[in-house]
Amino acid sequence: MTDSDADLDALASRLEASGNFRVLRRLRLSDHVEAGNDTRTRIGMFLDVESTGLDLRNSEIIELAITPFEYDSEARIVSVGQSLHQFNEPNDPIPSEVTAITGLTDELVAGHRLDVPAIEAFVGRADILFAHNAAFDRPLVERLSPVFADAPWACTMCDVPWKSEGVVGRRLSDLLSGFHYFFEAHRAVDDCEAGVALLTMKLPKSGERVLSRVLKTARQTTWRVFAESAPFEFKDVLKQRGYKWNAERALGPRSWWRDLPSETIDAEIAFLQSEIFQSPVKVPVFEITAFERYAMRLPT
Repeated sequence: MTDSDADLDALASRLEASGNFRVLRRLRLSDHVEAGNDTRTRIGMFLDVESTGLDLRNSEIIELAITPFEYDSEARIVSVGQSLHQFNEPNDPIPSEVTAITGLTDELVAGHRLDVPAIEAFVGRADILFAHNAAFDRPLVERLSPVFADAPWACTMCDVPWKSEGVVGRRLSDLLSGFHYFFEAHRAVDDCEAGVALLTMKLPKSGERVLSRVLKTARQTTWRVFAESAPFEFKDVLKQRGYKWNAERALGPRSWWRDLPSETIDAEIAFLQSEIFQSPVKVPVFEITAFERYAMRLPT
């Protein structure tokens, strides 16, 4: 830190101490890498894609970034490697609204193609993949290569109880703002580095590292229960109970569904049988681990 930086940091601290100002500091990932003595490290990779739209079956990837990092047994990130970054020219022009958000233009990606063998070799070293909103990124990259389908996944948006920790918003920029940082959002490498930095933060109430909390959630087995053929008049009851409607055959029966921890699944089945179906019907249930979670498919 230079003298000028130190002066600015001191000024920011004074402003915050007054109680009248809230200062955001530019995020520098290198400031959040910790020294570790544990030689038994694992490799995580944070992935982000920019695409031509939100339709997971038809949208095309136009930018892909993957940032590798090492973490130890105490969930400390001890090193960050060079990001893989690639552009991809889509079959159709990039929609203007996507360009407005990401800055990606047809001219910028023209002539570029994703190097799938290079991506597979890079990702093959990972012990686990991370994304912010993995339910979006994972289905897109699984269309690219089976290497993404064979890996366990975790999500910094959904695998942390942000609301109970008193953190408002779930966008990556909002979450980091809660920790008093800002970054240039909506470009793949920047979002990956911000995601890795988010993993190093400590949650405001529990004091737990975000990476530790995400890994705990990823390691938990959940059960996906489908209220298949539930009577229509019970739809509001199911919605209030946390069920969502599934219209994708690849994800299971066209019906209301929800994911539940192991300790509550028996009680939930009993509820469905007694209150919804009012008979001992067989309720479809599937085991979900980090290898299936956030994918657009059920375990085979």
